[in-house]
Formats: sequence, C-alpha cells, structure tokens
Amino acid sequence: MIPIIVTILISLSSTILAQSTGMNIDLNSFTEPLQFSSSINLLLAISSISIAPFFLISTTSFVRFAIVLGMIRNAIGTNQSPPNPVIISIALFMTFYVMTPTWINVYENAIIPYQNKTITQEVAFQNGIEPFRTFMLKYTRQSDLALFIEFSKIPEIKNIKEVPIYVLIPAFMISELKTAFQIGFMLFIPFVVIDLVVSNILLSLGMFMLSPVMISLPFKILLFVLVDGWNLITRGLLNGFQ
Repeated sequence: MIPIIVTILISLSSTILAQSTGMNIDLNSFTEPLQFSSSINLLLAISSISIAPFFLISTTSFVRFAIVLGMIRNAIGTNQSPPNPVIISIALFMTFYVMTPTWINVYENAIIPYQNKTITQEVAFQNGIEPFRTFMLKYTRQSDLALFIEFSKIPEIKNIKEVPIYVLIPAFMISELKTAFQIGFMLFIPFVVIDLVVSNILLSLGMFMLSPVMISLPFKILLFVLVDGWNLITRGLLNGFQ
C-alpha cells in the first residue's frame, strides 16, 4: 500500500512542478541505467591512471617475470647488475608481449563497441573483465582459489567462471608467487654448486682469508654467459604462458 501512495504522490508532484515551471519530467529516467557524461568519463579515465600500475601488476604475468629476473641476479651474486630499472623494463616489455592478445580482445570486444555506442557501460565493463578472468583462471591453482573462496564466504559456485574478480585476483597473485619461487629455486642450484666447489678448493689450499664469493663470481658469470642464460630464462618464462 505504501509504495502505491508514494508513486501517486510523486506523480502528482511532478505534474504540478511541470505545470508551474513549464518543464517536462520523465520518471522513466530514474529507472534507466546510469550513464556518465563525456566530462565524467574523462575524469574517470584520468583517475584510473593511478590505478593502472596496480592493475598491471596484479592481473598480468608481470609478477612472475620480475621475481624470477630479480632472483637470477641474486643467484649470480652481482648485487646491482643489472640494476632494478633494467629488470623492471625487461619484465614490463615481456608482459606486453604475453598480454597483447588479451588486451586486443578487450579493445575489440569492449572499448570499440562502447565508443560506437552499441553497448552500455555495464556490458563494456563485463566484456573488458572477461579476457583477464580467462587468463587468470588458466594460471591460478585450484588450492589457492579455494582458499579465497572459503574466506570470502560467498555462495556456492557451480561454475568456476562465476568466481568474483576480487576473489580471483589475490588467488592468481599467490599462485604466480609460488611459481616464481619454484623457478627461482631451480635457478639457484647450479650457482650454489659453484660456490661449494670454490669454497672446498680454497679450504683445501689453506686460503682461509680469501673470500669464496669473490673467486666464484667470475666463474658464475662465465657459466651464465656460456649457456646463454638470458635467452634460456626468457624462453622458459615465455613458454610458461603458452
């Protein structure tokens, strides 16, 4: 009964206001989906620039690339060579290479139709999120996904594609962290062996005061160069996302 009275009052008030001011008020506009003006869209686009780096890190292959490249530098023992900006740049452009098909999918199915006004903002957002959802689901471990589903206390999910994006992103990130550390462990093994061999040789020669790290570093660099280490690591990382 109350909703009916409220509707009647709104209708009467809108009629009186229209008659007194000469304006026409369309009540259906209150029930239509919210559409932002071009100025607000521009403001949102500018504001999203600050969020873009976090989105790039959390929903792409950047985490794995950056961690593995950083760990190989630590394994060799060259403290700041290559420096952090170089590692970040390599990881960033490798991420562009891997994620380009996903970004093209978003551009063709979400951005272009929205600019042509063939779909609404809500549909454009859903179409834009879907390629990233597919990418993350492909490389997210079931145990990690189940962990965040359990603690999010969301209703039972029958289709894995129905997992909310705020649940999928952290599950994807810890899966990438685990994969990166597994790769890093395997990369450390040959360099640790070189350190052990050099240390034993120095001990057997009685050179207790000579640092094994200083002696083993040239041999580790030589080994890495001879096996074309950067090529092998890059190939392995890219094959992981095929």
